[in-house]
Amino acid sequence: MKMRSICKIASLLTIVFMTLSGSVLAQEKPNIVLIFMDNFGYGELGVYGGGITRGGPTPRIDELANEGIRLTNFNVEVQCTPSRSALMTGRYAIRSGNGSVPITTGMYGLTQWEITMAEMLSDSGYATGMFGKWHLGHTEGRFPTDQGFDEWYGIPNSTDESLWPDQAQFNAVVKEKLSPYAVPEYVYDGKRGTTPKKVKVYDSAERLEIDRECTDKAKDFIRRQAKAGKPFFAFLPYTQTHMPVVPSKEFAAKSGNGDWGDVLMQIDDYTAELLDTIDELGIADNTIFIFTSDNGPEMLPGHNGWSGPWRGSYFTGLEGSLRVPFIMRWPDRVPAGNVSNEIVHAMDLFSTFAHIAGGTIPGDRVMDSVDQSEFFLGKQKKSNRDGFMVYVGNDLFGVKWRNWKMMFKEVERGTDAKKTYDFPRFFNLYSDPKEEYPLTKATAGHFWVRWPMGELLKVHTASLMQEPPIKAGTPDPYEPSK
Repeated sequence: MKMRSICKIASLLTIVFMTLSGSVLAQEKPNIVLIFMDNFGYGELGVYGGGITRGGPTPRIDELANEGIRLTNFNVEVQCTPSRSALMTGRYAIRSGNGSVPITTGMYGLTQWEITMAEMLSDSGYATGMFGKWHLGHTEGRFPTDQGFDEWYGIPNSTDESLWPDQAQFNAVVKEKLSPYAVPEYVYDGKRGTTPKKVKVYDSAERLEIDRECTDKAKDFIRRQAKAGKPFFAFLPYTQTHMPVVPSKEFAAKSGNGDWGDVLMQIDDYTAELLDTIDELGIADNTIFIFTSDNGPEMLPGHNGWSGPWRGSYFTGLEGSLRVPFIMRWPDRVPAGNVSNEIVHAMDLFSTFAHIAGGTIPGDRVMDSVDQSEFFLGKQKKSNRDGFMVYVGNDLFGVKWRNWKMMFKEVERGTDAKKTYDFPRFFNLYSDPKEEYPLTKATAGHFWVRWPMGELLKVHTASLMQEPPIKAGTPDPYEPSK
């Protein structure tokens, strides 16, 4: 009897141990909250020199920066669609056929062949929710819930389309049915495995409150997943500060300094709500929280943002287009109060999340993402990336490497004519951060930098020959040619 009792106890202890081990393993996968602002410049936040100098304090986001790592050299693609493509796929946007925003291509976005960050995390056991702007497809098979997200609430395209329904001429054209794409944009609500439903027209009134709604939806998603004990990926690609930059009714005139100050306070408050939700649920220690942006500021007067010390708006290859705020907090894992000028690119988050979450990095295609987990966790001071290609649309404008840029083309503002140079322009970003003096006595003595940059360019060019880019507007099903 004693032996039988001992065996029973041993069996019970084994079951308990296995159960606890399973719980521990589940908890080892951190939750991920990723805020991805729209056309939000480097200099907007207080901790990046903005905040009160821009008319709206951002105390909670500034505090978030002190609780984790803040990057001063985090880089993105220079337009909305390519930046989102690079983030989601871990690949240069030119590879997926999304090198440019869809100006003339009605059917656009990611083919089903692409593997997104959401799909990778979902396969690793994550619940995935997206709340905000997609801009990677607005036709059947190209919505977020077709690309790895369990649920989505938001808009498929861009916020300037919220201005269309208020125009009599546009409404007349809609009735004429002159184009399947000259139609109002809608706010959608979708679940994986079903066709997303149109909730309401995205007009100027809805523009005011869409980010409020997305914040509330995200908080509900986080609460549900925390209750279920499932790791989650909450992706919030907010619509601010894409034009028109106007605040919610709740924040109108709150700063006393105009719409921009009001919107900054709104962004800070919504971020604070998400942080408070995580704290209230007791999951802050096991949650990676990131605040960043898709590209530099707007270029249109009246809506233009601020790129801080850098020159240029989005739609350019200048630093003001490439560098955006990046803050990451993961308590007791990412060292607090760390500030780094090491180069990191948005597409690096794919491999970084895969490493941290136990996901799989695709091995059947060219991947440009670099795992930065050791760097973020403070185990090394250097980033694993030295440089990258600078694309504007589908044009290769140049190469950025360490503190240097070698540029073959230039656009002063996103709507200006493109200049092409027979002799590349070289910029030392330490001595010339605004990229104003390409040929000086100092730069003339450093033309050797073209050789290491040339090696990066050579490898990249060869990869495009190895795996030709998908053409914009390519329909599904798509398979690369063997």
